[in-house]
Amino acid sequence: MPETFSDHPPMAARPSAPRQRLRYARILDTAAGFARTGLDAVELSEVAEKADVPLGTLYRYFPSPTHLMLALYRQQLDELQAGSRGSSPRFRGRALSGLLMEIFHMRVMQPAVEQCLSRGVYLPEKDTTDLLREIDALSEKLVAGACGDAVGARVLLLTVTGLVQSVRNRRLSLFEAEEDLKKACGRLSPGAESGFTVGKTA
Repeated sequence: MPETFSDHPPMAARPSAPRQRLRYARILDTAAGFARTGLDAVELSEVAEKADVPLGTLYRYFPSPTHLMLALYRQQLDELQAGSRGSSPRFRGRALSGLLMEIFHMRVMQPAVEQCLSRGVYLPEKDTTDLLREIDALSEKLVAGACGDAVGARVLLLTVTGLVQSVRNRRLSLFEAEEDLKKACGRLSPGAESGFTVGKTA
């Protein structure tokens, strides 16, 4: 049964005090190294030791490896959003392709994060559900901002999910998946040769 179904103490909100925010950021920076392994290999005690924070502090914010990996991915999406704010609409197509490629690589190169996303279920009254909802909303907002189409954003994010699974299952090479993702972005970019957008009918 997926780890997200386990019962855990509630997750504390992101801290606002400067000292606590530094600790929180240090935990997530350290977690990025663990994300490259499988979820089963993520030991919170090791993360706390490497981040040089008390284990109790880590548990307060991240009661399980799933909470930690989802929070890490949320932070990475926040950073992508901060980086994409200054892009000009003139370069929307190029920005879309780069953004989707970043999301794709984050998921392929971080198996622990990917396992949390692929196993994640919207369960009632679970803080992992809140995290998943935040991640979904942030992803859609990011991609919709780059392609100018909310429905197109959802389609592209589902495409990323399918391509990540195909690479993980060895049905596609990384190169083939990247090429397919570029083509999908091209279909939704302004001025694409086909002129196709998700919002139009055939």
